[in-house]
Amino acid sequence: MRIKLALALWLLALSAAWWATLPPDMALLPLIDAQGAASGLWRLREQAIVLSGLYSVGLMSLIMLLALRLPLIERPLGGMDQVYRLHKWAGIGAGLTAVLHWGLKEGGGLIKTLWGRAGKPPHEAVLPWLSDARGLAKDLGEWGFYLLLVLLAVTLIHRLLAYRPWRVSHRAMAVLYLVFVFHTLALLPLHFWAPPLGWLMGGLLALGSLAALASLVGVIGLRRRHAARIHSVQRLGADADADAPLEVVCALPPSWPGHRAGQFAFVRFERAEGAHPFTIASAPGALGCDADDAPLLRLVIKPLGDYTQVLHQRLRAGQALDIEGPYGHFDGQGQAQRQQVWVAAGVGVTPFIALLEARQPGAPAPIEPAQPVHMHYCTRNAARDPLLDRLRTLCAQAEPPVALTVHDDAQGQRLRPQDLEQQGQAIDLWFCGPQGLGDALAAHTRRAPWRLHRELFAMR
Repeated sequence: MRIKLALALWLLALSAAWWATLPPDMALLPLIDAQGAASGLWRLREQAIVLSGLYSVGLMSLIMLLALRLPLIERPLGGMDQVYRLHKWAGIGAGLTAVLHWGLKEGGGLIKTLWGRAGKPPHEAVLPWLSDARGLAKDLGEWGFYLLLVLLAVTLIHRLLAYRPWRVSHRAMAVLYLVFVFHTLALLPLHFWAPPLGWLMGGLLALGSLAALASLVGVIGLRRRHAARIHSVQRLGADADADAPLEVVCALPPSWPGHRAGQFAFVRFERAEGAHPFTIASAPGALGCDADDAPLLRLVIKPLGDYTQVLHQRLRAGQALDIEGPYGHFDGQGQAQRQQVWVAAGVGVTPFIALLEARQPGAPAPIEPAQPVHMHYCTRNAARDPLLDRLRTLCAQAEPPVALTVHDDAQGQRLRPQDLEQQGQAIDLWFCGPQGLGDALAAHTRRAPWRLHRELFAMR
């Protein structure tokens, strides 16, 4: 809901500023006048081209700002995962409005064929210092549009590329954005630079350009980035199991600000690879400190992608890493009058392990007041699950105890959304796991008076 509202408000602001800058005689022109000239139609097309272009570059500016991972943006959206979700949908919107912009521009040929050139207005004046750049701006805009479609397709169908080449292609969006900034500056008619639209677009293009440059030079998240090292690394479960998760314990520097149970961080083990988001699978202070008094923090990484599948071969104790964060608001604490239900599946159990550690007697950073919880854990094979014994112990020792129901897929015990109805009607449902189960729970939530809290880690 917040994503839809944010997009709607963004487009509404652009629309209102555009409307306030329209020529006063715009509504007085008939589409086709008495002489058969399409004066009004040409003017309507011209304004539609401007509006669609404003939508597209305005959404691209939003994308650039969201990529900065600013806390002041994260909080109102409800977490960094929601920031990236808005980032994705703004990208889709920018692509669709760019297609509309291109289609309206090409549609001039149809008007010429049906009604001729009569009534077509001359080119409007643009910013004087870019008046000679019209041809270059049009060419760059057209080729940039074609490249934008390719990059959006690669981004949305991300399985086409491994993570590293995908990351390089995605960073190219920043260069492409600067091309569209030039296209806008050189071609937007001069009268549209009057307030309020001029102020709005000038601010967006300036801030978006700074964000694009920050992305290109690699300083996004720099203030929240900390140099750490690997304290220990081990595969959980049988080494022969290709799906065995990897436990990485990190020793943190004094600059680390601390985290809350349920948060995540962007971790970069190799500079060329870039940072990946991983849930912090330990409560604050739960692991204590190493011999050098460095606080310890646990990551549990499932081999789900091309990079994480070989990570166990690349990591060694003592190896340096960068950790950026913490991020997220997945705290497992809802309204006091509602039943708290946790649903974890696969590696989605990791934030709940941290939340359970914070409920242990004598926890350094306890959750207070801790509400009663019923937890459902979905696993492919309970007999081989390397995290299940630990989970059972944590649930039994939690204060207050957490009721645990295990759904063993190997025994045909699949969790269905309707199975949760026995928990009552007033439910705060906290979910972390595969997208399919999350989508099923979300669909059921729309029919039941539940509140779904869900972190989405599909950040590409």
